[in-house]
Amino acid sequence: MPASALAPLMRRGEKPGFVVEDMTDVDQFAPTGIELAGETLYLVEGLDRGDEFENASPAEALTELTARGRTPLLLTEGLHLVLQQPEILERNHCFMTIGSRLKKPSGSFDSRIAALWISNGTGRDGKDRKDAPKLGWCWWNNRHTWLGIASAAGRISVG
Repeated sequence: MPASALAPLMRRGEKPGFVVEDMTDVDQFAPTGIELAGETLYLVEGLDRGDEFENASPAEALTELTARGRTPLLLTEGLHLVLQQPEILERNHCFMTIGSRLKKPSGSFDSRIAALWISNGTGRDGKDRKDAPKLGWCWWNNRHTWLGIASAAGRISVG
């Protein structure tokens, strides 16, 4: 399923998840630098929300994750994680999914990174969405004290 269809399935209490309205291209975010070898079904092992990377930019975290032999989570993997473990999203401890990026027609990457966090119900989110799981974006070189960089030890083919 595409990210835009998975996001509303997330729940936090009675609140359904949503995609921020200015991310209409969310389904175009694709694996970047990660080979899935055409696998249709695989398991992600050794998941980590990436709290130690809170206040690190995605660029900084990717260098460290690669050095450790870990792989950044894809957007769809992050969504599936929240669907299976809704409690993984804690206020002030949420995560970015830097394994998926949007490639521009020029071949360069869009500077946005998909992230999953809890809405404060402000601005365009609307008061009714306060405390709902949110699929939004952050900038590639920005740091956030409350957003980790989610990663995995690896992926295992099962199909």
